[in-house]
Amino acid sequence: MIIAGIVNPRLQSLLCRVRHTNSLVIADVGFPSWPGVETVDLSLVRGVPTVLQVLEALRAQWQCGEIFMAQEFVEHNDRRTRAAFAKACVGAELRFEPHVDFKQRVPHAIGLIRTGDPIQYANMILVSA
Repeated sequence: MIIAGIVNPRLQSLLCRVRHTNSLVIADVGFPSWPGVETVDLSLVRGVPTVLQVLEALRAQWQCGEIFMAQEFVEHNDRRTRAAFAKACVGAELRFEPHVDFKQRVPHAIGLIRTGDPIQYANMILVSA
C-alpha cells in the first residue's frame, strides 16, 4: 500500500503516462470540461484542494520544465496571490499568454486535474522536462 506521495490511483496513473515534453493541466473549479482530455477531478468543496496544493504535490515527484498561465491571471489577482504562484513555480520557466491561446493548448495535454480552487485564471499547463 502506498503511504507517501500521491495516493490517488487515477492521478498516479495519469502522472506515469506523462513523458518528456508532454503537458498536464491543473485547473480551477470553474474551468470547462474538455471532451477527449482525461480528467481527474479532485475537487471536494469550493477551495479544496487548491491549484497550489496540487502543484506542490506534483512537483515533489514530477519534473516540470515550463508552466503556462493566462495573462489574465496577472490582471485579475492581487500581488500576494501572484507572488504565491511565482514562488510555487520556482525552478520552472513561468510563461503568461492570453487566455484564448492558453485554452488552445489544453486539447494537446495528456490529462487535466480539476481542483476546487476559486482563484480567477489559476489554471496552469505544466510541460514535463
